[in-house]
Amino acid sequence: MHTHIKDISAYVSKEVTLKGWLHNKRSSGKIAFLEIRDGSGFLQIIVNKSDVDEATWGTVEALTQESSFSVIGEVSSHPKKEGVFELQARTVHAIHIATEYPIGNKDHGPDFLMNHRHLWVRSKKQWATLRIRDVIETAIHDYLHSEAFVRTDSPIFTPSACEDTTELFPVPYFDLGEAYLSQSGQLYLEAVIAGLGRCYDFGPVFRAEKSVTRRHLTEFWMMDAEAAFVEHDENMDTQEGLVKAIVKMCLERCQVEFSILERDTSALQGLLEKPFERLMYKDAITRLQSLGSDIKFGEDLGNDDEGLLTKESPVPVFIHKWPKDIKPFYMKRDAEDETLVCNNDLIGIEGAGEIIGGSQREDDYDVLMARIKEDGLEIEDYAWYSELRKYGSVPHSGFGLGLERMVRWIAGSAHIRETIPFPRLVNRIRP
Repeated sequence: MHTHIKDISAYVSKEVTLKGWLHNKRSSGKIAFLEIRDGSGFLQIIVNKSDVDEATWGTVEALTQESSFSVIGEVSSHPKKEGVFELQARTVHAIHIATEYPIGNKDHGPDFLMNHRHLWVRSKKQWATLRIRDVIETAIHDYLHSEAFVRTDSPIFTPSACEDTTELFPVPYFDLGEAYLSQSGQLYLEAVIAGLGRCYDFGPVFRAEKSVTRRHLTEFWMMDAEAAFVEHDENMDTQEGLVKAIVKMCLERCQVEFSILERDTSALQGLLEKPFERLMYKDAITRLQSLGSDIKFGEDLGNDDEGLLTKESPVPVFIHKWPKDIKPFYMKRDAEDETLVCNNDLIGIEGAGEIIGGSQREDDYDVLMARIKEDGLEIEDYAWYSELRKYGSVPHSGFGLGLERMVRWIAGSAHIRETIPFPRLVNRIRP
């Protein structure tokens, strides 16, 4: 048995065994400082040549960056830093001596790092980012379960599109023609709510969108949620509650990670006690125009518009009730103005852009069929979906959250490729 670094504070003045990789090493010839990484954290090991046998000192000298090793020693508190601990080594045993590490302790360009992504994930910043990703996933599951949502699964192979067919990856499917890699599990969740009431899925989705930006991946993880008997305003309430739950858990559990990333979390802390702003699309356009944007009513918001809209805002902003002509067929029309739909985009602060998209769904069979025809879609492809409106149709709503965009915002990452272990981009599919 060995101890994990995350638990080291419980072992002050006790002897422990650690196992991990050499992250960094400094030596003066008489004393060596080894930084060990075991996945749960980082710890400094102090090896005094005079306190160890010749074999142990020889092992210390032989250790190269990323060598794996075990060490036995006594845990002590750092003499100057409160809450920081060290290990006074007694014996060190090499498990594997690494050859020269290609990345090393120097700066490299993004292409080099992406080509060595299988090694780059060992860096401190990637360690911190991926651990924040894990906490965000945990917060999503915890919050949705607390709100009576049930986790379910949607298919990855689909016969039709949820939205734009030009963004689909086609796949030959035996003798049945082409299938597509899923863009979203939403349509399937709308079927499942009649059995479970509230449900969500969480898995990889795919967009064949040739966008080369800091915010786009071709394969990413999406959480889609759907709830029966929920209308537009309550749908936004749920989204706001989810975002606040994510931020709260990250602030509680990720202070070490934020420190490594040099992430100022004051803005995240500030949004917890304030209601998110809710701005109708038409009012958002007016505000953007007053701020210098040349956007016109009926146009989608670009990245610059989203940033401009939230630049001075202390909280994320819901942009809701968009023109129906620029939104998908399944969104319910606004009862007060049928040129609009009951949908929302949630725009994050600090340049995060859109982090959630949601809407109340059209629950009337005849209206839905008319919208499908309006959009020029094949009725047969959506026969099963429209049939849901024939058997106890109810008001229902849902939303989708892109995990990597959420991680990028919370972690303060410069590029979305840093938020997933092995990113898939328009120009990259390896490693």
